[in-house]
Amino acid sequence: MSFIDDIKAQAKSDKKRIVLPEYMDSRTYEAAVKIAQEGIADIVLIGTPEEIAANKGDYDLTGITVIDPTTDPNRQKYIDKFVELRAKKGVTPEQAEEQMMKDYMYYACLMCKCGDADGAVSGACHSTGNTIRPALQLLKTKPGIHSVSGFFVMDVPDCEFGENGRFVFADCAVNVDFDSEKLAEIAILSADSFKAFIGAEPKVAMLSYSTKGSAKHDDVTKVAEAVKLVKEQRPDIKVDGELQFDAAIVGSVAKLKAPDSDVAGSANTIIFPSLEAGNIGYKLVQRLAKAGAYGPVLQGLSMPVNDLSRGCFADDIVGVVAMTAVQAQKA
Repeated sequence: MSFIDDIKAQAKSDKKRIVLPEYMDSRTYEAAVKIAQEGIADIVLIGTPEEIAANKGDYDLTGITVIDPTTDPNRQKYIDKFVELRAKKGVTPEQAEEQMMKDYMYYACLMCKCGDADGAVSGACHSTGNTIRPALQLLKTKPGIHSVSGFFVMDVPDCEFGENGRFVFADCAVNVDFDSEKLAEIAILSADSFKAFIGAEPKVAMLSYSTKGSAKHDDVTKVAEAVKLVKEQRPDIKVDGELQFDAAIVGSVAKLKAPDSDVAGSANTIIFPSLEAGNIGYKLVQRLAKAGAYGPVLQGLSMPVNDLSRGCFADDIVGVVAMTAVQAQKA
């Protein structure tokens, strides 16, 4: 069974309510119908009757909840919650209502915040910033977490490395500037994400162009310091670094470069030292190894919200909704 089939099966075992706010995109409707037919999640679409009619085409929305934000009985509750959450910014009820009606991603996040939905997926026709911003403003990060990061589950065919060819790669999507503290936080979140999605023990490798002091530079020190922080904050996590990628996953190389490591040679959770490295790395594996690359999945938010590529297909939306539902199960 493929990774995404495993995730769909998990999602079906405890169905969650996921909001798709992009009423203007035909891929939303195609995905919603597939999700409903497969029983992956209970889908909520947001849009007025006119907006839905103008965009749904011939798709039959039987079994899919459609919420009209102009007549929704929960509308005032969401306005009040918006004002409460943004009180320090001086948001008025009128401004809250205007923002909710202008951008349904705000409406979706308020549904989640008020317990009327379990997660949201957007980004087919909006930027990553437009997906993350409402989530940060209204849902915020988990207690003790300072920033959101993004990971990919990589499913490499016919691969002896990782967890039967499956890895978590992070951060490949969100953070541009990394310091030791942020790297450590990404590593901890990614270890928990690996456990949630793969169901095996995470073995975290903090990557660099150096292995165990083979090179000297501030960039190497940054990674080594991050490893220390992870060990202090979460001694239950197996983590090591700094490690070069081959030392992280190949046993024979690990014996030469890091013989005393309990992670080197068997790492399955890969933490890149920069967004540039992470983004390049996942795309190299995806294209050259013909790997499945599922994500980016956002981690660190108090409730699951996930982003889509604007070039995505309907099946990609189905997969991200399934992953969002699994995140909601683990919340």
